[in-house]
This record gives sequence, C-alpha cells and structure tokens, in this order.
Amino acid sequence: MSDSNRPVLEVENLHTVIATQRGTFDVVDQVSFRLEAGETLGIVGESGSGKSMTGLSLLGLVPKPAASVVGGRVLLDGEDLRSKSEAELRQVRGRKISMILQDPQTSLNPAFTIGNQLLEALQVHERDSRQSLRQRAIQALRQVRVAAPERRVHDYPHQMSGGMKQRVVGAIAISCAPRVIIADEPTTSLDVTIQAQYLKLLEDLQRETGLALIFITHDFGIVARICQHLLVMYAGRIVEAGPVREIFNRPSHPYTRALLASVPTVERKVDRLPSIEGQPPPLHDLPKGCRFAPRCGFAETRCHEAYPGHSAGRSGHPRHIVNCWRAEEI
Repeated sequence: MSDSNRPVLEVENLHTVIATQRGTFDVVDQVSFRLEAGETLGIVGESGSGKSMTGLSLLGLVPKPAASVVGGRVLLDGEDLRSKSEAELRQVRGRKISMILQDPQTSLNPAFTIGNQLLEALQVHERDSRQSLRQRAIQALRQVRVAAPERRVHDYPHQMSGGMKQRVVGAIAISCAPRVIIADEPTTSLDVTIQAQYLKLLEDLQRETGLALIFITHDFGIVARICQHLLVMYAGRIVEAGPVREIFNRPSHPYTRALLASVPTVERKVDRLPSIEGQPPPLHDLPKGCRFAPRCGFAETRCHEAYPGHSAGRSGHPRHIVNCWRAEEI
C-alpha cells in the first residue's frame, strides 16, 4: 500500500492481558480497526468493556507490571509501535500520537503552573529556546480558546474551572501537532453547554490540522455528532463495527440494539427506558461462547458454545461487520 493510500493508524489483533491473583486474563482481545487522516472513530460500551485499556494499549501506557500488551500490531504511518523500545516510544508519544485522559483533575499536576506543564510536553520533542517554546505553549492555549493565554500560563490548575482544565489538557495533547489524538471521555465532567463548546473546538481543530481522532465515550449523542465510524466493545472484544449512520439505522448485534434502545429520544414517550439485565462478565469468568450470551434474549445453544466469527452487518456496507451467530435472523 502506498503512503498516500495508507491509513494513519492501523491496529491488527491487539491483545492486552492483566495478571491477578486468580490468573492472567484478557482485557483487550484481538481488537482490529483502521483510522484515516481527519476521521473520527468512536468507541462505545459499558464500563469495563475495554475502551480505555484499548487507548492505553495503543500508546504502551497500560498499568505495569500487572497489565501488558502481548500481541498484535499498532501501525502509525506504517511504523509498528509495538516493535519500538520505551525510549523510542517516548519520542512518538505527544509528537505523533497523544491522549487526552479522562479526568483533568488527576492528569494535571497541582504543584506546577499550566505553562510549566505545557513546556514540559514541548521540551521532550523540541530543541527551540525556552522563549520560543513558551510562545508555542501560549499558541496552543489560544487554539483551544483559552482567554488571555499570556496570563493563564502562570495559573495553577486549581485556579481554573473544570471546563478550562479540560481545554488545557487538550492544549497539551495538540501542542506538538500529533497525527492522532485519543480522547478518553473528555466531556464526562463538563456541563451540557461547555460540552457543546468543547466538541465544536475538537471539530475546528480537525478542520485546521487534519488530525485523526479516537473518541471514547458512553454518549451516543456525541457519537452521532462527531464520529464517522464506530466500534462497539463488550468484555474486551469488538462486537460490531462500521459507519455510524449504518449502525444507528441497522444495528446488527443484540448488544448494540440494547444500547441504542436505552437512549432517550424526543420522538418516543415511555414511562421507563429499556435496560440490559445483568452485568458484564468478570475477567476471571468469561463465557466460553459469545460473551454477551448470558444477557442476550436471542441466545441459543451455539451462542453459549463457541464465539462467532465476523459476518456482514445488516446494512450491507462493506465496513459494517458484526460478531453474532444470529445477526441475519434478528
């Protein structure tokens, strides 16, 4: 594949495990996807489905020594990040691929100013003078619409609102102009108005820079607004993947259908929203067959005996795939 046709990010059979007193268990199991330049890929699923661990696995930032990436390939512009040493990865993180962590309250150091934390990210990759890097830090704050950035670089995190801290985390992520940003539920702690502003900000940055975005979220409204493609994860595996419009219009996996049914809409008046009975399986006791089978109203004997392979989604789109024995029947 030529460089001009190659996706900016290709993930093939990514496999991450975690070691506990009960043994070693899969937390990210054979995850594969591709991401084009300028594209936004959404990853959804219940808590514990493996969304955040997938993002951390791409960067080699899984919590060690308990967790480790044991298989698969992560190709960033054709280079396999899995083959790089830790020192080499430090040169890639921030410059080519960055991550906006879930909670800015914990990802920003309260003992250092915003300017110092922005400069730290820049100094890892750039050899310019401190004054030049300081101007780039101010520009990064300006890009994320922080008012009076020349003054704000002297502030500490506690002097900023939750929405402003979220913007600062975004400024750190974009400061070295990466090709890919992984945003791990960056709007969870924001109110609706600030959330809308933040999403608009990410969209503007994409148009200005052409960056590719992986957006991890629980919110299907956000997915519908900014994502072109979607991965639905359950118990560490992708159960359905494809263009957002195709999945929303023709969901093919019972889990995807159940998630979408639980989203309130203005067109449908109900006394009680549908919910999915039961809980996701614990890592130490994953079902033999389809991992959603114990909670699925469509499950039959084969669903409990073997995990289904890939099949075409109900939309017929070539990138719409589903892992379900009964996808064509239900």
